[in-house]
Amino acid sequence: MVRAALIVLVISVAASCQAQNIDWQEVFPIRKHDFGTVAVAAKTEFRFPVKNNTDRPIHIRTVRASCGCTTPIVESSTIGPDDTSYIRARFNTDTFKGKRGANLTVVIDRPVYTEVRLRVDGYIRSDMVFHPGAVEFENVSSGEPTTKTVKVLYAGRKNWQINKIESPLNWLITHFTEVSRGRGRVDYEVSVAIGDDAPTGFFQDELIVHTNDSEMPRVPLRVSGEISAPLTISPGVIALGSLRLGQAISKKLVVLGKSPFVIESISADGWKVDASLGTAAKKTHILQPDFTATGEATGPRKNDLVIKASGDNSITATALITADISSE
Repeated sequence: MVRAALIVLVISVAASCQAQNIDWQEVFPIRKHDFGTVAVAAKTEFRFPVKNNTDRPIHIRTVRASCGCTTPIVESSTIGPDDTSYIRARFNTDTFKGKRGANLTVVIDRPVYTEVRLRVDGYIRSDMVFHPGAVEFENVSSGEPTTKTVKVLYAGRKNWQINKIESPLNWLITHFTEVSRGRGRVDYEVSVAIGDDAPTGFFQDELIVHTNDSEMPRVPLRVSGEISAPLTISPGVIALGSLRLGQAISKKLVVLGKSPFVIESISADGWKVDASLGTAAKKTHILQPDFTATGEATGPRKNDLVIKASGDNSITATALITADISSE
């Protein structure tokens, strides 16, 4: 009984020591962020990554902010081994002005109690307003012309002006127009369009509005959104495993569209693909094609499966086929 208790005690002490030896600098690789100069009511956030590189879950009990100018938001309070979560620092530009900063104290109670301090700083200028506070594209279909507009309202110098808008993404096309000027006020309208070559997926970045203000010429404008393909195949990677030349294998595929469509063809280089294609137009098609490796080449293969939908605006979707082909 005593020996068993001693073993449990040794294990507990070892686990505690292991937890206390956590390198919190690696768990919190970024601890400071400067927002720079931002406009009134601009949507301004920064995500501090929390990377759990241990073999135990990390639990965040709470996060305290030293100033109301910043609101901390924990995206996931429990972070499993090898997972990553984020602590969002939201700069409250609608209620605070001038130079602001805050310490964010992250309180962790598992696997061991500790406190980690994060820091944010910035300057909220009161003479410039974005309305709305960010450019937000929600769910945009790839290739669909989409434009958002934001008003820039300035009160101050008579000769104030926007010189240019810098876009970090070459497929985000910006344009600005002066709408009015007089009595110490200048109003602009900024339009942001998504180009045809925009990749699919979620994006978030900042446009930089350059003005002739000598002290604070650069002002960030947050832009975010999600671009989805008009036609998708699930799964995106079709793993067929080990096959012999001439051997057929069946896989279930789901083809999704933004609007009802008819599948015109399904093909892949190096493969014979047999599938029953319906004639009814619908948003979801469930297929069970047979894949047969053709040709003489053996070994690992990676080929694109291409599904084409018929109609006035013909669209295609691709998925990747992987397999290991043998001669016998």
